[in-house]
Formats: sequence, structure tokens, C-alpha cells
Amino acid sequence: MNILVDAMGGDNAPQAIVNGCVEAVKEAEGFDIVLIGDKNKIEEILGEKNLSNPRIKIHHASEVICADDSPTKAIKNKKDSSMVVGFNLLKEKKGDIFISCGNSGALMTGALLILGRIKGVDRPAFPAIVPTKTGKCMIIDAGLNTVCKPINYQQFGVMGSIFMKEMFNLENPKVGLLNVGSEEGKGNETIKQSYSLLEESNINFIGNVEGSDILKGKADVVVCDGFVGNVALKTIEGAGYFMIGLLKDVFFKNLKTKLAALILKNDMKIIKKLLDADEQGGALILGVNGLVLKSHGNSNEKTIKNVVLKAQIMAKTKIIDTISKEFSNTEVEDIAE
Repeated sequence: MNILVDAMGGDNAPQAIVNGCVEAVKEAEGFDIVLIGDKNKIEEILGEKNLSNPRIKIHHASEVICADDSPTKAIKNKKDSSMVVGFNLLKEKKGDIFISCGNSGALMTGALLILGRIKGVDRPAFPAIVPTKTGKCMIIDAGLNTVCKPINYQQFGVMGSIFMKEMFNLENPKVGLLNVGSEEGKGNETIKQSYSLLEESNINFIGNVEGSDILKGKADVVVCDGFVGNVALKTIEGAGYFMIGLLKDVFFKNLKTKLAALILKNDMKIIKKLLDADEQGGALILGVNGLVLKSHGNSNEKTIKNVVLKAQIMAKTKIIDTISKEFSNTEVEDIAE
């Protein structure tokens, strides 16, 4: 298995990207990594700390797509950028999955222009996995489409259900529509129409869910537009950081609480891992012809390591094949890429 990694994308590239990939190959077997980017810079980082590993290869790319680049212009004009080269290697089947922390707009544009949408999919989406009281929940869309049509909500529910089955072996994932109330008939006209389409779909649709239901685990898949989903995701991540900080303040307040912290040390590590966004990082672009994993622009070494390990699991699934089969007979209007 080859995992393709954009070594030049993101705020902390290439140092954090290279270091995180080295840590990933130290921790797990069964895959090689192809670092895409400036060969001299990557080799310099590997050489500084003697981090070379035979499972890490370098594919040189002379250009970088920056955070402030226009997405479409960057993809069309920077043909030798680490991101475009990564997409082409994936398209040519020289890798099983592609990871980037780079410009989100360019990543989405590249996925559409170079890989293309899966036949029948109107719009791809970002799914984000968050921990819940009962296990895990996917929020979809988590930031890609800020304005959606009813067909998009329906397709997000179907793709999310497929993802949860393939990735986490959930036999019949519960799908809910994020709304301002749980009663049927709530929301604006688009949400009401989306409710009807989801109800008609061949998925386990449980109706409307509220924001407070996400962490309770009422649904395995929560469907919403990208604006609402991103706000919900960032709120949950912020609450996680707040809780971690609050617990630290409480447990290091005095000698008595420090002793309690020592006793609960292992249990606290479990809680921290659940709430830490660096542990949960990486969102697959669902709906395009290839596995593309987007990580936060500010991803650090720890985030990259965990995203690579997640990518290894994703690359073993049949997510693309299953979505393609599900949507093979679906007709959608062409959209401007």
C-alpha cells in the first residue's frame, strides 16, 4: 500500500509533515509513504535527525499551492505543485490514498477537476467524526458546501451511511437531519424537503436531531449543510480543548487534587484522547473518484501521524466502490467545477 502525502501543504510544512510520517511508519506496518514536494528540503529534514526510513520515498515537486492562492488558478497553473502532482499520482493508481493539509479550496477544486465526481453524485462533502456517549458520530457536511439543495442532504445521508458501514462496521447506521427541533415539520423549506427525501431513501433515517443530540449519540450520521456542520464541529472541538484545560486546572490545584490526578492518570489519558482534535483529525472528501484525506492547515507532527494511520485503514475499505454502485443509476445536473 502506498500513502501519498503532500509534504508542502499546511502551516507547519514541511517539517511537521515529514516528522509525522516518520512517526507513523515507526508505529505501524503494512504501508509505504510517498512524500511529495521539494526533494532537497525533505531530505534535509530527514538528514538532520537521521530520520531516513526505507518505507519513506520522495517524489519531487517544484511548486507549492499557498493558502492565499486562488483555488482554480492554482490547480490549472501550478502543474508541478505538490498537491497537483499528488492528485495525478492517485489518478494514475500509483498510490492508494492522498493526504494534504493544504489550501482547502484548491484541494476540493483539484479533486473535482483531476479525479472527477463519482457518477451520480451532485456534490462531494467533508465528513467529520466526533466522539459520542455511545461511540462515534459523523457530521456531514462539515465545511465544503455552505449552501445546499435537498438532493445534497439526501446524498450526504446515503454517503455517510456507507462510510460508517465500511469504516466502522455499523450494520444499519442511524441517520438524523440536524435541525432546530426534533419534531417533523421544523426548519425552513429546504430542510423540510430534505426530510422527505431522506425519509424516502434506503437508509435508516430517524428524523430530525438537535445539536445537543450529537454528543449523546442519538444518530450515527448527522446530516447538515457545510456552514452549520463546520460551526458544530468547531464548537465541539473548542469544547474539547476547554474541558481538557478545565480538568488540568482542577487536578493541579493543590496537593490533594494532584494525588487524585496521579491515581486517575490512565483514565484521564483516555478522556484526553477522545477530546483531542489532533487524535481525531483528517476528513475524507466523499463523492470523488479517489480517496483524498484533508487534514487541518495547522496540523502538527502528532496530527499527521494519526491521519496517516487513519488513511491506512481507509485505503483497505471499499468506500469508493460502494458509493459508485449506490449512485450508478442516479441522474444529477452538471455543476460548474
